[in-house]
Amino acid sequence: MKIAIIGGGISGLTLAWYLQKAGVAYDLFEADARPGGNLHSWPTPEGYLLETGPNSLQLSTELEELLADLGLSDQIEDTAAVSQHRYVLREGRYRQLPSSPPTLLTNGFFSLKAKWYLLRELRKPAAPIDTTETVAHFFRRRFGSEIVDYAVNPFMAGIYAGDPEKLLLHKTFSQLAALEQQHGSVLRGLAKTGKGAPRRRIFTLKNGVQTITDTLAAKLTHYHSNTKVTSLARAADGTYQLQLATAAATSGYTHLALALPTYAAAPLLSPLFPDAAVALAAVHYPPMSAVYSAYDRAAVAHPLNGLGALHPKVEGTYAAGSIWTSSIYPQRVPAGQVLFTTFVGGAQYVEAALEAEDTQKAAVHAELARFYGITGTPCWQGRYFWPRSIPQFDEQIVAAHAAAAALETDNIVAVANWRAGVGVPDCVRHARHVAGALAAR
Repeated sequence: MKIAIIGGGISGLTLAWYLQKAGVAYDLFEADARPGGNLHSWPTPEGYLLETGPNSLQLSTELEELLADLGLSDQIEDTAAVSQHRYVLREGRYRQLPSSPPTLLTNGFFSLKAKWYLLRELRKPAAPIDTTETVAHFFRRRFGSEIVDYAVNPFMAGIYAGDPEKLLLHKTFSQLAALEQQHGSVLRGLAKTGKGAPRRRIFTLKNGVQTITDTLAAKLTHYHSNTKVTSLARAADGTYQLQLATAAATSGYTHLALALPTYAAAPLLSPLFPDAAVALAAVHYPPMSAVYSAYDRAAVAHPLNGLGALHPKVEGTYAAGSIWTSSIYPQRVPAGQVLFTTFVGGAQYVEAALEAEDTQKAAVHAELARFYGITGTPCWQGRYFWPRSIPQFDEQIVAAHAAAAALETDNIVAVANWRAGVGVPDCVRHARHVAGALAAR
């Protein structure tokens, strides 16, 4: 067995790492000089340490074991205690979200009508299984429109860069659909199964999350950077040949692992598997910008005592929300300053995402000044633009997942975030599982 892994993001690197540990032959090809894909830490000359992808990670069991394996456990840095506080814009001002099921009823964030809908959910019967149901439809029929507008919508925009009116429940929160079927009530199911337990530990690495992928790449014996795969071919014996942009073709691979976004995988698959290529090419990746704005602390009236604030679409804002980077990681900004990481774009804000950099910076500053009571101008602003950000788990992803399953009969596996789930823990878990399955053969 010899495996070609195409793509050096967290999924491809993790797959290679566990194959290497199992003694399975592999080659990992990454087109860029830098490993890591969406995990990208950006230290600036001005003294800021920024993240252009995920700003924090959840410490799952698999991720914790990987970090220990790589000798990075001592690099873990927890977010500041204030990160447990989350805010949402409502009627033009930031209000703290309830932090637990009991506080849903005692906190003043939701109206009495919304709280009544929450209580009624305990007595609502389960609806028939519908794999086409969207996240918004599910929460609306079980909990009412206010929960969708002011909790589900900003959450889905902040985590998935998505629109809950389009994202599919069984592809994003399948466990909630299962709870409804098993217990009749989602809330009752959460109480019985303990799935409403406290959140996992939230952390980063001392020098940024890119430390994980940099370390993985350095420890791999068959990692090839700056090596773009331009086409695939298949020999009579069923093995695969890879044509490389900067080197001779390499062949004899019994298996392929696609650790690429769908839009990069589709052209490679098209000559051999045209139907799969069409399905993968249809997956939507909305554009997204991260705009970084630093201010003197004295110029910002808001206490910034939390992780950040999200903006529901119904509030009509320019940005989807901001992380208060200086509050959760004070060591990442110069003393006496605060730093906002503001997200512009995603499935619900496409037009804003495509505007010019100067336009985005000015609009973000104006909105921050309005909501946070900021006087003066920023000490510094920066921007990172993703033309394609997070794959959307909407109706197009169903065909892509079906195509990925069919490709496995031809010894092609998919390990990217469009297959595993958009979170880093999801990618690590899936890549480790795939490595185990391949090694077992």
